[in-house]
Amino acid sequence: MEYAKLGHTGLEVSRLCLGCMSYSHGPTASHGWLFTADESKPFFHRALDLGINFFDTANAYAGGASEEVIGEVLLKAAKREDVVILTKVFNRMRPGPNGAGLSRKAIMAEIDASLARMRTDYVDVYMIHRWDYDTPVEETLEALNDVVKAGKARYLAASSMWAWQLAKAIGIQKANGWSRFVAMQNHVNLLYREEEREMLPLCADAGVGVIPWSPLARGRLTRPWGAGSEREKSDGYTPKLYAEEVSADEEIVRRVVEIAQARGVKPAQVAMSWLLGKPAVVSPVMGATRTEHLDDAAAAFDLELTQAEIATLEEPYRPRPVIGFA
Repeated sequence: MEYAKLGHTGLEVSRLCLGCMSYSHGPTASHGWLFTADESKPFFHRALDLGINFFDTANAYAGGASEEVIGEVLLKAAKREDVVILTKVFNRMRPGPNGAGLSRKAIMAEIDASLARMRTDYVDVYMIHRWDYDTPVEETLEALNDVVKAGKARYLAASSMWAWQLAKAIGIQKANGWSRFVAMQNHVNLLYREEEREMLPLCADAGVGVIPWSPLARGRLTRPWGAGSEREKSDGYTPKLYAEEVSADEEIVRRVVEIAQARGVKPAQVAMSWLLGKPAVVSPVMGATRTEHLDDAAAAFDLELTQAEIATLEEPYRPRPVIGFA
């Protein structure tokens, strides 16, 4: 496993991050791509065996159950100081006023709830899951700074927003001497490259580490076109993300598979190798529904694509509407 600093910090994270949305428990684990705490154990153990030290969850994943599994499984398998845990705040956790969003009240309540579910005193990275248009950004950023100063979070991060919003937030943080966003979790892969226009250059310039979600396009970059998965059958979000430019996507996937066959590797390795070479990309967040998915992704570090192969993969792409946050 390779390691890198997360943005302009001294924090070292594995260059693969295990996304823990699939790891839950009880009645929420009803789909083929959701797993109970016991079923999740092999994924955490394999990740640790591979040298992955970076784990991503959110308060809203399975209503908090994903965070509970972090405490029940991961933090029994590894020393707290040896792992980097990221969780998020914004989405609705309960009905009624103040049950969602990024107000001071919501943030202060949700950080404590997340820590209780994970059975830990602090989270390494605390991320705003989306931009809150209903709360003054200064209120949000000051509250996040107070979370860090209280020792409940070590670093701050943001997810899926316009580049101007991230630039504005960082400017306010700098002007007030508040803890800064050091990472951006956004939607980047071979089938969705709109973030290359403004967000990736901004992050590279500002020292913000990029930790993309859906690096393998919900699995579409791991197999021949049309070969579906259990998750794709039950996950209604996938068609929304990849409803545009289907013909271009099909050609991109065909080329991924073709290069993989020529190299004697898995398509996932080709797609992940491409992403790891992008400016500011530190640690893609990948989900795994089979432990071999982790092995395939880790093997991407042994594959260096040529400039000709990169050009072949990128050529069919066509611009598409911004999706994932707007």
